[in-house]
Order: sequence, then C-alpha cells, then structure tokens
Amino acid sequence: MIPPRLAPLLAQFDFAHRRLADRMTGPVMDSGDGSDTEVGPMTDEEYFWEPVADCWSVRRRADGPGPRATLLAGAGDWGRDAATYPHPWPPPFTTIAWRLSHLTEMMTLRANHTAGTRTRTRNDYRVEGDVAGAVTGFDTAAKAWREALLSVDEAALDTVGYCTYPHGSDAEEPFIDIAWWVNQELLHHGSEIALLRDLHRSGAGRH
Repeated sequence: MIPPRLAPLLAQFDFAHRRLADRMTGPVMDSGDGSDTEVGPMTDEEYFWEPVADCWSVRRRADGPGPRATLLAGAGDWGRDAATYPHPWPPPFTTIAWRLSHLTEMMTLRANHTAGTRTRTRNDYRVEGDVAGAVTGFDTAAKAWREALLSVDEAALDTVGYCTYPHGSDAEEPFIDIAWWVNQELLHHGSEIALLRDLHRSGAGRH
C-alpha cells in the first residue's frame, strides 16, 4: 500500500516523467489542456546543441572536459562536464545532453541508495553519447526510482537519511523531502529540455 502522504508525490512524478518522455520521443505529447500535440523524436543534433558559447555538455572522454570544467563525470567512453568545488560562477549554460544525463544519474543513484545496494557512485554511472541511449537510460532510471518509492512505508518517509545518496543533502533530510526534491528536479530540468527543443525547432539552432 502506498503511504497516503507519498501518493500525490508519486502521481506528480509519474506525470512529469511521462510528459518529458513524450516531449523527447513523440509522436505526440500532452499539450496541457488534454489534447495531443505532435512532436518528433529528439535528434542527436538537438541533444548536443550548444546555443551559447562555453556550454557544459556530454563529451568523449578522450577529448577531455569542456570550458571551465575540470573533469568528466561518469563511466564509459563519454562523460559529463563537471568541476570540483567551488563550481564556476556564473554557472555554465548546459545542453540537453548535460541536463538529461544529470537527471538520469540522480534517479539511478538515489534508487540504489534507497532500495538497492547503497554503494553506487557517479563513477559507476554510464554516460550516454547519443540521444537514443540517453532516452532509454532516462526511462530505466525513472522506473528504478519509482520502484524505490514503492518500497518505502510510512515510517521511512520521516526517517532522516533513509536515502544515503552521497551527492546531496539526503543524509540530513527525511525521505519525504527527498521524494519531493526529485520531483522538483524532474519538473524544472524537464521544462528546460522542452524549451531548448522549442528554441532549436524555431531556427535558433541554425544561427
């Protein structure tokens, strides 16, 4: 049974995940008023598009990190631009590839640190170098996080540090706040990805 306090957060998560997934893959997405809007699948060109100079993105490990980045996070032949603290200021603008990788890593690791081995780190997360792999990875991560949410009971929601994710404030927060925060990350980065797709489609990507 889903704890009553978790139910609205789970419903919000499901909606945000489905809307972003549809926005990236098509053939239609919810326009917001219940009607369908046609949308084509995202391309690799969009995935890597840098609308301004010195973006942070996903890059081949052999090429090294991008501007103002000091490392490429993740595992595999590709990595995501990152830096040790303190981070660059002002923050670098990030591509769809960066934002989608960030979301996927966050859900993958938080799922592991909630209902898995609680051992995985960013060094275990494989960064995808094409849109097909990235979208598949995003859906897999969302499914894992949803299953982790379904594993918790009422007492777990109030347990501080129930999720042991090592890259956030999880150790100091009750689990229900972590569930809320993941939704906020998905909502705001999902909106950013949708906006970047709109800008690219409008012709900004050709200028």
